[in-house]
Amino acid sequence: MLSSRKHSFCFAFLLALVLPAIAHAVVPTVEQPIAVLRALDKITARVEELDVPIGRPYKFGTLIITVRACRVTPEEETPEAAAFIEVGEFKPGQSESPVFRGWMFASSPALSAMEHPVYDIWVTGCKEDKAAQPTKEAPAGAATPTQPQPELPPVPVH
Repeated sequence: MLSSRKHSFCFAFLLALVLPAIAHAVVPTVEQPIAVLRALDKITARVEELDVPIGRPYKFGTLIITVRACRVTPEEETPEAAAFIEVGEFKPGQSESPVFRGWMFASSPALSAMEHPVYDIWVTGCKEDKAAQPTKEAPAGAATPTQPQPELPPVPVH
């Protein structure tokens, strides 16, 4: 009986130490303006790396890809990237049909995968727009134009 209690206490103590480490998930929080995607055409075996700016539709085959957000973890955290992506398919003579809408994670592409018979798309990362970096500072008090951002669901913790 005493041995059983001792084992139960040891197990509970170890569980209390291990569970917080397991439960801690890294949530990407730093916004980046460009999503880096990899796209595969299963028919032609063509694989392309796509740099897709946030909010601008990108055409790959018959797909129209629009990235709504791309987030990475801070440098001091475990590396992770996640992008909120909307994918539609446009075929001549038909209206655009939705294919995928949701968050994709670079470290777990199968977690939220796009199901399509011809194409595969997955996130590999996010990056800054080096060309859009200003070379000199804007004058004090100068307004910078902003576009309203669509309401996105929170990044799910996986």
